Amino acid sequence: MSITNWSIAACLLVVLGLPMVMTRCTGDRKPKADSSVPALIIITPHVPQIRDEFGRAFSDWHRRTYNSNARIDFRTIGGTSEIIRALQARYNAALSAGKYELSPDGQVTMQPGAIDFDIMFGGGSYDHGRLKKGVTLVTTNDAGKEQRIMVPLSIPAGFPQSQLDEWFGDNAVGAGLLYDPDEYWIGTALSGFGIVYNRDLTRELLGKDNLKSFHDLTDPRLAGWVALADPRQSGSITTSMDAILSGFGWEEGWRTLRAMAANTRYFTNSSTKPPIDVSQGEAAAGLAIDFYGRSQSQVVMRAGETPETTRVGYIDPPGEVSIDADPVSILRGGPNPELAKRFVEFCLSDEGQALWNFHATSTTLGAKNPTTQDGTQLGPLRFELRRMPVRRAFYKPFARYLIDKVDPFTAASDTPPAGWRSSIGIMMGAFAVENHERIGHAWLALRDAQDAGVDPATIAKADTLFFAFPTPEQVDRHWLALFGKPNANNPNAITLPQDAKLPFTPENYRAIRNTWRNPAVQSRLSIVYAQAFSENYEHVINMLKADTHDRPNDSPRNANGSTP
Repeated sequence: MSITNWSIAACLLVVLGLPMVMTRCTGDRKPKADSSVPALIIITPHVPQIRDEFGRAFSDWHRRTYNSNARIDFRTIGGTSEIIRALQARYNAALSAGKYELSPDGQVTMQPGAIDFDIMFGGGSYDHGRLKKGVTLVTTNDAGKEQRIMVPLSIPAGFPQSQLDEWFGDNAVGAGLLYDPDEYWIGTALSGFGIVYNRDLTRELLGKDNLKSFHDLTDPRLAGWVALADPRQSGSITTSMDAILSGFGWEEGWRTLRAMAANTRYFTNSSTKPPIDVSQGEAAAGLAIDFYGRSQSQVVMRAGETPETTRVGYIDPPGEVSIDADPVSILRGGPNPELAKRFVEFCLSDEGQALWNFHATSTTLGAKNPTTQDGTQLGPLRFELRRMPVRRAFYKPFARYLIDKVDPFTAASDTPPAGWRSSIGIMMGAFAVENHERIGHAWLALRDAQDAGVDPATIAKADTLFFAFPTPEQVDRHWLALFGKPNANNPNAITLPQDAKLPFTPENYRAIRNTWRNPAVQSRLSIVYAQAFSENYEHVINMLKADTHDRPNDSPRNANGSTP
């Protein structure tokens, strides 16, 4: 292969944004699974590198701990949402086929093998909570009356409280839980939703080697340099934005999200794209799951560099970041419940926890990893997974071996969700995604107004309008202009609900949100909101333009703030 071809191949490796980095490349093929060895069937959204390390390590651990062989059969069908839908369909089919027993007190049990999966491994606590919520069984009682019974898709793991206390201590990380109190799900790792940034660019644009707060992404000097995923497409980014909104409060939270969106270069439907573009210098910073941010940092790390010195940095802003448990759930009616419980036990052992953030034992640094009492070396074999262990007590004795020197229990925000999450997609979609060009122009006009000699009172008025939400008058006017009133000539029109005309405040939020429950109303209001925001941005631009003093050397600016 020519030098040019090697260069192209190397660039493609980075641009594709491998979610994990192989610390030692081998050409070995996986041996064919031995069908005589009991298999634990796990459905998971986890990437191949996690599956590889946990599959190998669990088999080794099980052989030493239980003196018998076991293997994992991983099944992947997509992301967490796809997995939940697939499981719900399977359970509904199994219940319809009568693969259950109903006790006199209304409890549903399913025999092993009723479902073809043992474990769901990975995803957030919200999604594993959906497993606990389950599906509805409609049946008839002895009196012939219809009854509806909720059937959780998961079952309690069944560990004594003393074991949970030994593993976890207090069941809390910030405002979240480490495990479900009824043990329907148990955390195995922690996920942070923070900032990935390019040190070369933040040094040039902001004079900073390291970002420390979500407020850093609102600096007008980053106009056109922030990369964000569309919160209507990415649940992880919505979680991050929800933490900002809840933690900072309604006024400051929305102002932060608006300014961050105004700095945005684009909105993508993939949460993996911003870390890749940040590493390539296409963006200076963006929101990212810790897993993607740290992995991309490792992609570009040169020999001798550390996570603190490499070109791409990642931070969970202390006291601001949302830290969430990444759980495992034992599925109801799975073929091998005892082996499933052993897998949970393994995940919480020192061996399981060390897989997440130790150096690979195939590397020079990993060769120094500690060993268990029986001489087994801790840590992954080939892939450095760059996740945060979930056990609080794991951090102190093993701090020196962790790749990422971060204490998630200190960094996590202790502010519980305010219940405004459902507003993020619809409002961010309207004021930013659908108005990307307009919000950018208005933001640049505000940024440059002072240098342009605009009167401070006009700037303050424009600033207020830039961050405003649609007024009741705007909502009513744009609704009528776009959709009209129901009448003989417009029979398909929908009357605007009165509550939709309320000012968008935390006090009115619940009432307004309830109008969105009607899909037809929500879709129309999304368009109305976008029109109102567009109108406001246009007024901001015109207001500042009318008050601008003449500047003989004034030059237009590009979207990133530079002059052409």
